[in-house]
Amino acid sequence: MESYGELLRKAREEKNLNIDKIAREISIESRYLTGLEDEDNGVFPGEAYMLGFLRNYSNYLELDTDYILKLYNNKKIQESPVPEGLLVKHRPVKLILAIVIPSVIVIAAAAVITTLLLLKKNVAEDDSVILSNSSKARQYELDNTKFSQRVYKGDQIIVPTNNGQIVLTVRDTLSSFGLDTPGGVFYTDLAEETEIDINGDSTPDLIVYVSDISSSDDSRGAEISMLLRHSVSMDNQGVNVDEIPFEADIKSKHPQKVILEDNRAYPFTINASFRGSCLFRDKVDNENSVESYFTRGEVFTANPHNGIRLWISNSNAVKFTIVADSRTYDLDIGAAGQVLVEDIKWIKDSDGRYKLVVIELD
Repeated sequence: MESYGELLRKAREEKNLNIDKIAREISIESRYLTGLEDEDNGVFPGEAYMLGFLRNYSNYLELDTDYILKLYNNKKIQESPVPEGLLVKHRPVKLILAIVIPSVIVIAAAAVITTLLLLKKNVAEDDSVILSNSSKARQYELDNTKFSQRVYKGDQIIVPTNNGQIVLTVRDTLSSFGLDTPGGVFYTDLAEETEIDINGDSTPDLIVYVSDISSSDDSRGAEISMLLRHSVSMDNQGVNVDEIPFEADIKSKHPQKVILEDNRAYPFTINASFRGSCLFRDKVDNENSVESYFTRGEVFTANPHNGIRLWISNSNAVKFTIVADSRTYDLDIGAAGQVLVEDIKWIKDSDGRYKLVVIELD
């Protein structure tokens, strides 16, 4: 019979994946992933946890999850002891009834009490989850002094520059502190100091230090310190207003999706996170187009002034986030397997107001 642990290990090695990297991406501690591959159930706090981890790990590796669970159940049955009733002689019916009936009553009472306790516990846990989910992401603005704060996933760090702001977003607070920047995603481990280039000029701009982070509960956040090394500058080229087209001049049979409206136009950030494999090409402002192949878990970041054109081979494989004027907008475009060409850019309406829009091209 096949081994579910061996199938997991083989699939991971064939994809050339590292357990620590997978642990960060699916929020399961690496020791549990190793326990699944070794079929060591003793490392798990309970079977319910083990089954949940097994299902998530199998899905991540794109295996047949139902078949993996079937292999686990088959092994469990094989390792179970022979029922005691098969090893002893049959007893008289009256004696059996005298033993079974009181036992059934005791077991039923215990089951009722256990159920009530579990319901009470679940209610308490649900309340805590609702409380946790109700908290909103917070924003902090850096200055020339040291910044120390416990931050949580989704919180934003605003870095003032000579030409606007750079928005950094907390991506991960489990085992390692992950930070989304225009220059990419940076991770910092516990008690580690990392120098980060946040504007892509090959010069470290920010020092990050992690003093406390949980390896099992990302809701605890991370205690961090940040310090700007010097005044951060951005490309001095701003939005070229003369190149912004009027809404009436846009030629497309597809309706426009308006991201935001304002009385001015300004540079914005686009973040793309990939949920699957995708051939992806981008053209920022008047620069040359760049083509790349992205896989699940990878990210892409660009900082257009006027706009960006995107060619996407599988639009459902990528999710976009737009950051403009310190505000964040989630954007899903297209369907599974759909090939799309999209413009995300500023346009002007007849009243002179500016709109940041998504336009699908033929």
